[in-house]
Amino acid sequence: MKVALVTGAGSGVGRAAALGLHAAGFAVVLAGRRKEELEKTAARGTSGPAMLAMACDVTQPHQVKALFGEIERTHGRLDVLFNNAGKGAPAIPMEDLSFEQWNSVVAVNLTGAFLCAQEAMRLMKRQSPRGGRIINNGSISAYTPRPHSAPYTATKHAITGLTKSISLDGRDYDIACGQIDIGNAATEMTERMTQGVIQPDGSMKVEPRIEARHVADAVVYMANLPLDANVPTITVMATKMPFAGRG
Repeated sequence: MKVALVTGAGSGVGRAAALGLHAAGFAVVLAGRRKEELEKTAARGTSGPAMLAMACDVTQPHQVKALFGEIERTHGRLDVLFNNAGKGAPAIPMEDLSFEQWNSVVAVNLTGAFLCAQEAMRLMKRQSPRGGRIINNGSISAYTPRPHSAPYTATKHAITGLTKSISLDGRDYDIACGQIDIGNAATEMTERMTQGVIQPDGSMKVEPRIEARHVADAVVYMANLPLDANVPTITVMATKMPFAGRG
């Protein structure tokens, strides 16, 4: 049985992806800051082995190391990491953001993804059979920004560079890496879009959203590929949302 780790698995896309992987036959490890929400995700698993819920702040290296140590002790290996944990900052002019707001987004979205990928690569290189797959959660913001989104957009552009670096550095060790870029999945993070969000022309518009299960389906597809095949990037988005030029 293959083993998958999903970070940010206590809600939204992370919860949907974890349940999708579990239904597809993976042994799934759930990671996130809120243990009670992880346990709610685990309780929704309907078949297969119980999901392992582990509280972990991905910005803290010692907690990430402990997480991967427990995965190795429990399962002996890791086949798929879905680097999903993420956060945004208030949609305010860039000059009004505090250093703490900027640093918090960078710490979760970029540093957290790096720390988890680093530990995953260490484990995937030494396990037998070696190798595995890392899937990074990008965003439409990895291509083009929303107004007042500098921290989130900068980190999602950086995730693209991290994905390419992992893919290159993992090539000789049977470690594949791809990125899923999501546009307006219906989660707590995008709830505000139902009331209207600012557009590049200054107007406020309601934006369409898609069910998170469609993103989960794409994650499961990527996770199930043999290691000699890879999807470097895939975009799953609401058809009528603003995308090209955010217009």
